Amino acid sequence: MKNILEEYKLFPEVKAIALGGSSTANTSDSISDIDVYIFVDSDIALDKRLELTKKYSSHFEVGGEYFGSGDEYFVDSLNKQLDVMFWNINWFNDIVTNIWDKHFPSNGYTTCFLYTLKNFNIIYDKDNWLKNLQDKISSPYPQELKENIINRNLMLLKNKPFASYYEQIEKAIKRNDIVSINHRIAAFVASYFDIIFAKNELLHPGEKRLIKYAKEHCKILPYNFEENIEKLLKQPDLEILDNIIENLIKLL
Repeated sequence: MKNILEEYKLFPEVKAIALGGSSTANTSDSISDIDVYIFVDSDIALDKRLELTKKYSSHFEVGGEYFGSGDEYFVDSLNKQLDVMFWNINWFNDIVTNIWDKHFPSNGYTTCFLYTLKNFNIIYDKDNWLKNLQDKISSPYPQELKENIINRNLMLLKNKPFASYYEQIEKAIKRNDIVSINHRIAAFVASYFDIIFAKNELLHPGEKRLIKYAKEHCKILPYNFEENIEKLLKQPDLEILDNIIENLIKLL
């Protein structure tokens, strides 16, 4: 692993390298891959990335753009998969600024990138750029950001005059449209957890193991938190949605 990272450091485009994901957040298991974040000021040529990958892997996909620029490959000697993401430093700077300084909320998952940043194990940082970003978000959770996340996502749950998640789920249930029900409940749950983590002034850890993470780290949770989420996902109905929203509002 060290040899691979040393090779990435040699690319002139590379300004910082960090390990992240479950391996640094102590949530990895036997099937977890290793997330490597390569911060660049311009794109690394695909043929150079392919040349590096072939040294260490016989099974790989280089140049994937499905979820952002990245390479995925199975490191033969480690018996582990590497998920290598190439993130532009200007793009990432803007994300941190827009959320932490300007307090812009999202439809769910608002602070996920900041959680990733906070938990980085920095391997290489040419100008201390990445460490400075980490230090920035070590300041107290911005109250305006907290309020903006709660207000935006609470509106989306049911308060929006038209096309709230509640309304969309209600229509999907009436149509017995199971695909739409599943899609809209996923969005509902994303905003629900965004509100909970903001209320607790916690950065959002992403989409995995959310119930477990919330129970371990949130000081306050809605009444019947886990029970209602399980009911909603197993047998969605409006009564459960009403109960979830009512308990959430009481928490706020």
